[in-house]
Amino acid sequence: MTLSRAFLLFGSDEREPTVQRLQAGQLSVDLVGGNLRTVRFAEREVLRGISFLVRDRDWGTCEAALDGVQIEEGAERATVHYSARFAAPDGAILRCNATIALDLQSVTFAADFTADRDFETARAGFVVLHPVVGVAGRPIAVEHGDGTIERAVFPDFIEPWQPFKSISAITHEAMPGVTAECRMTGDVFEMEDQRNWTDGSYKTYVRPLALPWPYILKAGETLRQSILLTITPSTPPVAADGRTPEAIEISLADISQTLPEIGLGLRPEDLTEELRHADLVAELGARHLICHFDPGAGHGVEALSGFRRIAQASGAKVTLECFLACRQALDEELKAVAADVETAGLTLSSIAVSPSVDRQSTPPGSTWPDCPPLEAVYAAAQRAFPGLPLGGGMFSYFTELNRKRVPAGSLSYLTHCTNPIVHAADDLSVMQTFEALRHVTRSVRAIYGGRPYRIGPSTIAMRQNPYGSATKDNPLGRRIAMANRDPRHNALFGAAWTLAYAATVAEAGLEVLTLSTLCGPFGLIAAAGEPMEDGGKRPLFHVLKWLAELAGRAGVSVETSASDALVGVGAATDSGRTVLLANISPQMRVAAFGSVGKARITIVDENWMRSRTDEPKAVDLRGESVRLPAYAVARIEIPR
Repeated sequence: MTLSRAFLLFGSDEREPTVQRLQAGQLSVDLVGGNLRTVRFAEREVLRGISFLVRDRDWGTCEAALDGVQIEEGAERATVHYSARFAAPDGAILRCNATIALDLQSVTFAADFTADRDFETARAGFVVLHPVVGVAGRPIAVEHGDGTIERAVFPDFIEPWQPFKSISAITHEAMPGVTAECRMTGDVFEMEDQRNWTDGSYKTYVRPLALPWPYILKAGETLRQSILLTITPSTPPVAADGRTPEAIEISLADISQTLPEIGLGLRPEDLTEELRHADLVAELGARHLICHFDPGAGHGVEALSGFRRIAQASGAKVTLECFLACRQALDEELKAVAADVETAGLTLSSIAVSPSVDRQSTPPGSTWPDCPPLEAVYAAAQRAFPGLPLGGGMFSYFTELNRKRVPAGSLSYLTHCTNPIVHAADDLSVMQTFEALRHVTRSVRAIYGGRPYRIGPSTIAMRQNPYGSATKDNPLGRRIAMANRDPRHNALFGAAWTLAYAATVAEAGLEVLTLSTLCGPFGLIAAAGEPMEDGGKRPLFHVLKWLAELAGRAGVSVETSASDALVGVGAATDSGRTVLLANISPQMRVAAFGSVGKARITIVDENWMRSRTDEPKAVDLRGESVRLPAYAVARIEIPR
């Protein structure tokens, strides 16, 4: 059977919505699924997006079904009209009539919406995204609902709570000599620093989080909201070259950090398959097993015994990621865990503990749930596991660690995860999360200093949903926010995402980085109906193996002249340097290295996937550049 190119790249033949560029002079927008993204003036990004969004009660996205789309375009203006239908999980329908108007210096997006019956939602209305690159730490003027103007800056380090509330308009300098004012009407807006979730944006959204949610849109009541973006040049703008250069320059430099050891997650739910593939841990070179353990979910000696067998087969160190119900005396609860560990014969290298209530987020304005002081939790863990390195932080995401900062003085290391599909799951948004990820590690270092630091397991698919009652099932393999399975993990996209993640955090000085489980939907082993054969290795296996080979070595910074297309990481080796490179774009890219001597290159791309050979092979690198197809990853060995 011939596999489609889309299937090899994304693990799915689902097509992303069509992107239509609308232009009026130097102002342009991309129309995608009825919303606007990448608003540009003189080829520079002014806004990342303007969207009308509807969330269900658990913050899942209600997809828009568009009808009657009408587009009129001219040299100096464009208009769009459409109707949209949003369906809640209980069958309630919200109908929306939208109008978009674009002229030489403004964009208007207005919407009227009405529910056919009471509609339960966590949010319904406009969301405006300001970009991060070139904006973080820069001046902003915020007009509030009472008419006052606050002059401040976009947060540099990630702000845990809303930096600005009661917003009527936001003005910032989009480029030298050009200001952009974004005015919002129809409800109360506020901003959150969406980098908390690794979104590459600052988000201004409708309805304050301090108000109760979910809430009800009453049947038959029509609401209206609008967004007006006005561009004001004080001098003629110099247009940027919006094209990515044909050849992307690659430059290498030594850095002070060593590269982290690579971990693999283990889950009791996948234990049977994990035991069957235990030999792959050593083949990969993973040095840590991050073992998920939740007695409240029924995990016990059987799971711990399975972890022991995998550890013995691989020689990897074991970290227990242990949730605590905190419903009895902490000493009793943790001594019970210690007794189960001893009964299973499991030798731990470290343990990380977290109260179960901390797996759920506490939004701004909400009441914190009952929870023992973390100082008491950590002290009880140290008594139950004397002398064992103790980790703390959050098993959810950086957002929760930023909002509930842990007392780190007694901890041997800090830990948290990230997830790129909390708010959006399209390909571009997922790859843009790396713009924010570097701010996550910067912010952790600003808060906690040089304390040992671990990240993961972090994958494209969502392990747990801190913002609702459950993750989203995804049986059809679509691009769905908060999904517990994501087809891209199984394909080239997942390999490129994994390498880009490691490259982005390379200078954070991590001890351990975990970007996969061993098996299951977050793992290394392909299932039926995937690009690789059932039981074979998913493409990200090879990326993680390459990373594991470089663990503990002095890092090499890989700078590219187009970091939104090619990213990389490297390390010094006994024979020279090894560079790992990922194309994080859907186009062929040319990486120009200059003179690298008799280098060898290994490429994992769609051609290799079609061959279905088990191991990619190294070949001589001919010339001073290499062509990398969409979402390809490469390993380049450069001799001294």
